[in-house]
Amino acid sequence: MSKTFASLRYVNYRYWFAATLVASTGTWLQRVAQDWYVLTVLTDHDSTQVGVVTALQFLPIILLSASAGVLADRVPGKRLLQATQAGIGLVSLVIGIVVVTGTGELWHQYALAFVSGTISAFDTPARQAFVGELVPREKMANAVALNATAFHAARLIGPASAGLFIEWWGVGPVFLIDAGMFAAPVIALALMRADRFYPRTLAPRARGQLRESLAYVRGRTDIRIILVLIFVVSALGMNFQMTSALMATTVFGKDAGSFGILSSFMAVGSIMGATGAARRTPRLRTIVLGAAFYGAAEIALGLSPSYWFFALMSIPTGFGMLTMNTSANALIQTRTDPDKRGRVMALYSLVFLGATPIGSPLIGWVGRTMGARWALLVGGIASFGVAAVCALWAARHWRARLLRRPSFPWLGLDVDSSVDAPPRSVGRDEAEGSSSR
Repeated sequence: MSKTFASLRYVNYRYWFAATLVASTGTWLQRVAQDWYVLTVLTDHDSTQVGVVTALQFLPIILLSASAGVLADRVPGKRLLQATQAGIGLVSLVIGIVVVTGTGELWHQYALAFVSGTISAFDTPARQAFVGELVPREKMANAVALNATAFHAARLIGPASAGLFIEWWGVGPVFLIDAGMFAAPVIALALMRADRFYPRTLAPRARGQLRESLAYVRGRTDIRIILVLIFVVSALGMNFQMTSALMATTVFGKDAGSFGILSSFMAVGSIMGATGAARRTPRLRTIVLGAAFYGAAEIALGLSPSYWFFALMSIPTGFGMLTMNTSANALIQTRTDPDKRGRVMALYSLVFLGATPIGSPLIGWVGRTMGARWALLVGGIASFGVAAVCALWAARHWRARLLRRPSFPWLGLDVDSSVDAPPRSVGRDEAEGSSSR
């Protein structure tokens, strides 16, 4: 088996990978259907309301991530994930029933989005920490990248299928199909072999565990710089479902099927980025340059002269996004102590997903008042800008310099070890020291 798919040697991970592929397809069905339902049925193409619904899905992450991370470090992942995955499926079933019966109103979507987000707030850190129980530590970065590959392979199928299903049957059946798909992870967890787990150290119940994780992150400059970069890109740059819906309908005059296809084009690039990350050791330079590449590609999307140019430019946009996201996730997971992984990944989720309630209404407002193109341009400029700031920070504080690379990333950060490198507690690899030579 190639290095890219090394984690699939482990039976429990194979179950999880397959379940992730199925459930993620359902997630994309739901996202496209909900955005389209709010945009075209409940409102008259009001992108601000789409942004509000999206924000309500992610708002609980801001409110509950701290508690969710503590719980993920105390409770075995299998037990917690069976409950959260079943809960998310149940919410999709309720949405489907409301839509099919014709009783749906905008406030229903507000309430159900918040409930779904509440469950996801506990699901996300548990799911990320759970990967460490399925493969040995040295394969964790590969497993994280393959999870991202499964998620975005589903993106090839889900959005395009959702667009076609909406045209054929209407919005309601899409939610019902999605609800059924969440049975896959529940079944997969039940089938996993108990003797093939790699148990991680669970944190005992004690006071001050959240403060402990915050102090841990404060002492890690590599993690802090990643969190700052991810926050800005996630808040302002990663609103593709909303911005592509606006571009498809208001700029290019396309229907639901064409809207769904755009996400599939981005998924092609996303899979390329995720599989590339699966072959590499995660490094800070890849994260920074991935963010810069993503920002530049998003600017090109905003300037697209035609629908098909927009679709083709979605491929490098997805590549940059997943190169950044997957490398950031893998670097933090592999460099965090096992008994703190749930709490640190909860902080990562708070930044990555919790930024959406802040950014999506703002980008929705920009799209409504200034046009769909500006919604993309603002996100692209912000993403490129924060990548440049992080690179300059590294150059100043870590004496980083640019190296020409034989393959992506073509330029890499290298630290001169003779001057102000990061503290020893950070580790030379984490600051792109000896690992980049």
